[in-house]
Amino acid sequence: MSATPDPRRLYEFRCPVHGFIEVSHWERAVIDHPAFQRLRRIRQLGWTEYVYPGGCHTRFEHSLGVMHVATRVYEAVARRSRFFLESHLQYDETGVARDRQLVRFAALLHDVGHAPFSHASEDVMPRRPDGKKRYRHEDYSAAVVRNCLRKVIESHPFNENVHLTANEIAALIDGTTDARRSLFWRELIDGQMDADRMDYLLRDSLHLGVQYGRFDLNRIVSTICAVAVDEEGEAYRLAVDEGGLYAAISLVLARYYMFTQVYFHKTRIAYDTHLRGALMEILQGTFPSPDEDLGRYLQWDDWRVLGALAAGGGGYHGERLRNRSHYREIMSTSESPRLDELDRLEQVKSVLGSLVVDEVPSATSWYKTGEPDIPILTASPGGVVKPLSTLSPIIKELKRAPHYQVRLYSLPERVAEARQAVEGVLGS
Repeated sequence: MSATPDPRRLYEFRCPVHGFIEVSHWERAVIDHPAFQRLRRIRQLGWTEYVYPGGCHTRFEHSLGVMHVATRVYEAVARRSRFFLESHLQYDETGVARDRQLVRFAALLHDVGHAPFSHASEDVMPRRPDGKKRYRHEDYSAAVVRNCLRKVIESHPFNENVHLTANEIAALIDGTTDARRSLFWRELIDGQMDADRMDYLLRDSLHLGVQYGRFDLNRIVSTICAVAVDEEGEAYRLAVDEGGLYAAISLVLARYYMFTQVYFHKTRIAYDTHLRGALMEILQGTFPSPDEDLGRYLQWDDWRVLGALAAGGGGYHGERLRNRSHYREIMSTSESPRLDELDRLEQVKSVLGSLVVDEVPSATSWYKTGEPDIPILTASPGGVVKPLSTLSPIIKELKRAPHYQVRLYSLPERVAEARQAVEGVLGS
């Protein structure tokens, strides 16, 4: 019989963003599981390395980073808002320690269900039973936790006194939790100021060699707190106090700049089109639903798709990926086009006809405008909570005029002809 692991021993991963990331024996057992190790073979940013050569980092290192950031935020809130947590959510020392582990596992495993090349393959995922929407990677992440990782989570010796269940962790990931405390921490896993975004902005910036995604994480951690945002004191949010106002603004602006300069880069978008098309050819009908054969789903990763592409798979779009003969942009609107600009776009499309082979709007919002703002706890007497956009004219204007840029593409072999036609409509 093997000896019981030492609960005091910690293992370290060296991270280029956060320095050393410490994990316990229990967490290492989860990380060592094949379902999590698979994330080493899934790139964080799909085909972005063909635009930014440093963009080869993986969901594996990002997941470790999200756990690290989530822990920093959790511990800061537990320290700075101790009385709030005790009086509103009935926390004691045991509850704080237990939910710290719950949040760490949810942050660590939030992406464990990603398909090859991350978001690029979500168009291949099967539809839900109602046929309206497709499953998301979060659905697969929660299913992997509930099924594949249940034993390593629930049967570990470290869990004898904690009594965490795989279902609790999965519910925090997919948003199905109804536990009052977990609902509060859900915002740390998926919200305007979640650990996922805070890590990927810094990590993507570092690997791509850009500065757009940088913000003051240390200041956010030092000013974050828990607040009640309704008159009855029953709705709770993660907020920053007024001393962290400009750190919160910098976080939002970092997301905006990374979206406009990196995630919606004209060439990256062209490669996304080809990658999605190739994945449709290779993976169509391959993925089971999350409640079916997860083993078959987890067999797919970037390596397997790259092998299929190298062998000539992927059809028309696979061929363009292999030859780097991607579509070329021939026109784009401004970031927030007015109606007259959209009318000119339609004129161009009408004149160019088949010369336009792809039209891509920035449908993926850089900021969740339909959700409440980041709350700011002001320094006024009594501590009034205000939405970030009411305190920052910059954020208010960005919310008022959301990003909706449209890009038009043509074949590389016809791009000169297409651009000449565009000039004929719009003038040089």
